[in-house]
Amino acid sequence: MKPTESPHLALRRSLDMLTLAGGIVLLIALSWEIISGDHIRFSRWYMTVQLIVCVLFLLDFFVRWASAEQKGRFFIRNILFFLISIPYLNIFGWTGMPRHLAMLIGIIPLARAFLALYLIVQWLVDNKIKRLFTAYVFTVCLFTYISALVFYDYEVLVNAKLHGFGNALWWAWMNVTTVGAEIFPVTAIGKTICVLLPILGMMMFPIFTTYILSVYQKPEKKA
Repeated sequence: MKPTESPHLALRRSLDMLTLAGGIVLLIALSWEIISGDHIRFSRWYMTVQLIVCVLFLLDFFVRWASAEQKGRFFIRNILFFLISIPYLNIFGWTGMPRHLAMLIGIIPLARAFLALYLIVQWLVDNKIKRLFTAYVFTVCLFTYISALVFYDYEVLVNAKLHGFGNALWWAWMNVTTVGAEIFPVTAIGKTICVLLPILGMMMFPIFTTYILSVYQKPEKKA
């Protein structure tokens, strides 16, 4: 802890780092589960990881709530953090929900983890890298990768043109760049992702172009 740093600020930083670490663990576990799993049911070890990480997220929320000066206002303003930290996959898994329905529920806690990525963004900003460009890179890369995971999980057993996760990752990047691919989705989830990826690309690539132009225009203005 820095000499000028308050105990509450130090606690928040520690919780942020734990949350970020939990999110990374959850993403790695999800990747392994999808790429090497049977795509029929979730393994016990993955369900355990999901539960532990969600409990960590909930602990983070309640510790922050307990240390807040205005607890009612904090709860209202941060209720989304609470809702996306609940281990829905484990709850519905106990009820016997089919995997094809539970998969989308299972990725909800990842949204809580990615909210902690602002720590990395802040570190990059401190090193004189533009916040907008950094947020762009993280958003596009993470959304594309997760889309490839979900697409692969839903399509691999029913799509004859999909051979391995590498094909799914290539398909996702071709769609986010609006180029398109020869692999066509056959499931409802796959078709939905196929629509969302180009929309993300059309929204985000102009930001990239604007950033590049602003970088080159600054030296000209100084001259």
